[in-house]
Amino acid sequence: MRKSVILLLILIGGNIVFAQSDSIIAIRTKNNELVYSVAQNHKVYQLFLGQKLNNNIELLKSDYEKHEIYIPFGGSDLFESAIRTVHNDGNPSLELQYVKYLTNRIDDNVTETVIFLKDNQYPFEVSLHFKAYYSEDIIEQWVEIVHQEKKPLTLFNFSSAMLHLNASVYWLTQFHSDWAQEMRMEESQLTSGIKVIDSKLGTRADVYQTPFFMIGLNKAADENNGEVLAGTLAWTGNFKFTFEVNNKNSLRIISGINPYASEYKLIPGKIFVTPSFIFAYSHSGKELASQNLQRWTRKYSLLDGDKPRLTLLNNWETTFFDFNEQKLTGLIGDAKKLGVDMFLLDDGWFANKYPRNNDKTSLGDWEPNKTKLPNGIAVLVKEADKQGVKFGIWIEPEMVNPKSELYEKHPDWIIRLPNRPEHFSRNQLVLDLPNPKVQDFVYGVLDKIMTDNPGIAYIKWDCNRPMTSSYSPYLKDNQSALYIEYVEALYKIFERVRQKYPHLPIMLCSGGGGRIDYKALRYFTEFWPSDNTDPYERVFIQWGYSYYMPTIATCNHITSWGKQSIKFKTDVAMMGKMGYDIQISHLNDKELKFSQDAVVNYKRISDIIWFGTMYRLVSPYENNRAVVLFSNESKSKVILFSYTLNTRFGEVFNRVKLRGLAADKNYKVQEINLFPEPKSKFSEDGKIFSGDYLMKVGLTVSSNQALSSSVFEISQI
Repeated sequence: MRKSVILLLILIGGNIVFAQSDSIIAIRTKNNELVYSVAQNHKVYQLFLGQKLNNNIELLKSDYEKHEIYIPFGGSDLFESAIRTVHNDGNPSLELQYVKYLTNRIDDNVTETVIFLKDNQYPFEVSLHFKAYYSEDIIEQWVEIVHQEKKPLTLFNFSSAMLHLNASVYWLTQFHSDWAQEMRMEESQLTSGIKVIDSKLGTRADVYQTPFFMIGLNKAADENNGEVLAGTLAWTGNFKFTFEVNNKNSLRIISGINPYASEYKLIPGKIFVTPSFIFAYSHSGKELASQNLQRWTRKYSLLDGDKPRLTLLNNWETTFFDFNEQKLTGLIGDAKKLGVDMFLLDDGWFANKYPRNNDKTSLGDWEPNKTKLPNGIAVLVKEADKQGVKFGIWIEPEMVNPKSELYEKHPDWIIRLPNRPEHFSRNQLVLDLPNPKVQDFVYGVLDKIMTDNPGIAYIKWDCNRPMTSSYSPYLKDNQSALYIEYVEALYKIFERVRQKYPHLPIMLCSGGGGRIDYKALRYFTEFWPSDNTDPYERVFIQWGYSYYMPTIATCNHITSWGKQSIKFKTDVAMMGKMGYDIQISHLNDKELKFSQDAVVNYKRISDIIWFGTMYRLVSPYENNRAVVLFSNESKSKVILFSYTLNTRFGEVFNRVKLRGLAADKNYKVQEINLFPEPKSKFSEDGKIFSGDYLMKVGLTVSSNQALSSSVFEISQI
């Protein structure tokens, strides 16, 4: 730390006095900073969040509104608090005062700052942690809580972050969901009072509300204009975002685990660590914040985010539960014929006493079904290897059906109320993961499959129901810990999986987007956005996810959903990690040839889609079309996708101005994925234009034919 330099400031009209210039604590990235300072009352205040200042010392003498960093319950503040507890003597208050701060440079890009606070009357300490990712302009924040009182304390609130914003108006962008209706984007102005986005579902916590938001300051931000704060919580369980506009029109954002039914008993000396709140600030619209979050996710959150992915053929929509060894062998041949990398065997392959022939039975009994697969999984793995493709398999190890041997043997392993009727969702119950024996069982499901069949190259990990009748036999008299302990137990299982199988590709599938967060993705290579694979619907679903998730993580499959052409389905699926879940034998010769060529095309351009910079050019929320573009780092190649949706009679689409090109370079425009005509209908196809022209004048990229699509490869020459 620097030596203290006394600043003589005058207390005018009750303003907070900051006494030392070295009391400035700045968390800085390449372009932005979050600034705190210590006042003479020994409290820490947030002074600023925004574009980096040339001289942030000036904040100390300004009348810019200042807010306490992490406001506890029980003091003089009249609005929502970040933390609440009751001490051993019954005192319900906290008074958190500054102790010190430390800064540690982890590497050339990442710096961690820790601000230490403690109560001035009780042995209760809070440390606020901030990781600044310099190049990505991302800040990660979490809190660690510990006490040394004689008896356990109960934490009633335990937020990960409290941020304060000052603007004339605030526009909230949120994403609401349901099964097959994930990531529906909605924008509204925040008014005086409280707006809450939360989940109380335990497992599949993201089903109805998704843990992502954006705040536009002073006006509703668009892709390239306006101040934006984009945030999310890295937690695979119940979450809560509170947005409170106070009497002075300041906005307080509190983010963390939902404390609903989760009063947490904290024993002396144990450190309670909250999940991370991750946010990006942009002064030039949503696009910049989104690009930074995508880059950060690939590098720091997504497992093997810099590695290529496998294309695959899934059997689910071809066979559902009705298959045998011969039928699967034929489908493995279809995967080879199509040209994809892998065949994925979905639900229905397991259990014998209660065979898995529908979704009403068998979960928990993870041995191969002898009627369907008399030679087990191993023969399929060998057949795939013989055909030159890899083999993957589906599991749902956290759940149990009441009609199963596991249910009969271990009723004490199931989350359910002891004196109430069982409540089923999808004919399932949830296993009691806080129980270490259950953790061993769940880990053992995957480990045994891999040990018995070492050639398996991919796992699809599903989770198809939320938590209800929430009672853990293992936790007994500590039921309020269930929602938190379940998630912590899940992470322990994931850690064990990754210790033994560090780079095994695993899809995070939860009946669609029921479990999408940055913490879970640290253990997974990709996720399943929605069971809704109708390409028209997928345009909106994929659009929403793209604000936070890189396309390399987003699994998009070509299926029988929807009545659109195979081209439209393929072009939509290409905007991510493409796969197939369709009956190849039902394709005619032209459709099969198109699909085979599309796989070749996709493998050739996928590195740009997966690792390039994404630009959302035309929004489906504002037009009857969507246009997105991916540019590689050198700006030498661009892939553009245009999707025409349900058009009106005679509707004409304007030219689209491109982004992500070099103005002084020339580019050749080439439409690819043509079907059924061998030639493009666009007059500019095959022509050469400067990057300057393409970005200022643009291209005609959309047909006015409903449910049509086009893909352009634009290459520097």
